[in-house]
Amino acid sequence: MEENKSIRQMQLEVDQYIGQFKEGYFSPLAMMARLTEELGELAREINHYYGEKTKKSTEKEKTIEEELGDVQFVLMCLANSLDIDMQKAHDRVMHKFSTRDKDRWTKKDTQL
Repeated sequence: MEENKSIRQMQLEVDQYIGQFKEGYFSPLAMMARLTEELGELAREINHYYGEKTKKSTEKEKTIEEELGDVQFVLMCLANSLDIDMQKAHDRVMHKFSTRDKDRWTKKDTQL
């Protein structure tokens, strides 16, 4: 099993993969459509596992993990094509949640 990669390493790996093809990245709008498609597939899998809609016998078995990976890949393609560092985006959103929303939710009692 591979060691854990940083977000930057994953973005670089995606960029190296896409960079081997003449076509390169799709347009941001095309990738947004692809991201929407992948989110739909993720929603379908979650519905099969946790919802009332069971899988048809003719449907291919997929996992939520696989679908999350597809979403992450397309998201990284979109970020790379727009020159967005997902590590910085993550750090920014975590700062926002840890400051603006720090008292929004009920904290767990951590005392034993």
